[in-house]
Amino acid sequence: MASTTDIAAEPAPLHKHPYHLVDPSPWPIVGSFAGGAFVLGIILLAHEGIHWMLYLGIAGLLATMFFWWRDVLIESKTPGMHTPVVRIGLRYGMTLFIASEVMFFVAFFWAYFHYALYPQHVSGALVAVWPPQGVLTFDPFGLPFLNTMILLLSGCTVTWAHHSLIQGDRRGLIAGLALTVALGISFSAFQAIEYAEAPFAFTGGVYPSVFFMATGFHGFHVIVGTTFLLVCLIRAIRGGFTPQRHFGFEAAAWYWHFVDVVWLFLFVCIYFLGAGEIAQH
Repeated sequence: MASTTDIAAEPAPLHKHPYHLVDPSPWPIVGSFAGGAFVLGIILLAHEGIHWMLYLGIAGLLATMFFWWRDVLIESKTPGMHTPVVRIGLRYGMTLFIASEVMFFVAFFWAYFHYALYPQHVSGALVAVWPPQGVLTFDPFGLPFLNTMILLLSGCTVTWAHHSLIQGDRRGLIAGLALTVALGISFSAFQAIEYAEAPFAFTGGVYPSVFFMATGFHGFHVIVGTTFLLVCLIRAIRGGFTPQRHFGFEAAAWYWHFVDVVWLFLFVCIYFLGAGEIAQH
């Protein structure tokens, strides 16, 4: 929340009100068509083996993200545009976005616990047990535990970076962000190794399906969060944050802590409590 001193130091809004009026932009419609091309490309690839539509959609989405975010950064540096009231709105928006992501993962946990608590509902199961009979699971204190330590450490480093920014310590900010990005990349690399060594396939039944959906989407969120923090690192190196104005970094830190908390639930519920017969590697 902006303090009275910060508000007093702000330039006057460009309009007679403190709210931000969005300039005409092509990126919403371009992003919509790119998203449609992306989904259509997935369908064509799955059913017809056609690749070009998927590549076109991915290219369009990446271009939209780059140019749209570039415009937002330009707006944030324009005096009178991102007023304290606008920044409050951005905070509310990020909070609601994370809340929607929480509900996204609630659906996966709901599916997992439905079958974990009522294994007799598993179609074709000869014995009502969870994990289903014949399914070998990961050792929770192998790679999953290592990844847990990595994410917990990354939560510490991003907090260090935030504290350094508040204190005006630019070197600490850059070092903390660089370590956090490195830890995020490490997590993704170890998860890729874990998937390569998985004792079950995605189509191996309800347990593999729920496992890969929950942990895979979390892995996707880690990649998104790492990219988010990498952009913040580049901005920090260029001097794009000040102790008074750094909401872009705060939003990335909030998102990263959300990713950390979700993983703790995944580790405890799926890897630890949901462990069955451990696969030998």
